[in-house]
Amino acid sequence: MEHMAEGMGLILIELCAYNRLKESDLADLTAYPEVGIMSCECLNVCGMCSMRPFAMVNGQRVFAETPEACTAKIKAKVIQELKQLSE
Repeated sequence: MEHMAEGMGLILIELCAYNRLKESDLADLTAYPEVGIMSCECLNVCGMCSMRPFAMVNGQRVFAETPEACTAKIKAKVIQELKQLSE
């Protein structure tokens, strides 16, 4: 999936519906047309959503101890991916 997302010029952020991190936490990332945020029933990362906030960014797991810290890491990952797309 990561390869397909890169080929289309998109950055896909996937959230588990049971996660402590919510789609609204990442609302400012929707300002980037390259970024899509998707909430899924389950991401099959067994138990991760009950332990700490996390998201999958282009197929890579990003997590932290708090929703705020996780949001900051996701934003940094998105900026990194945007730079790669522009090269």
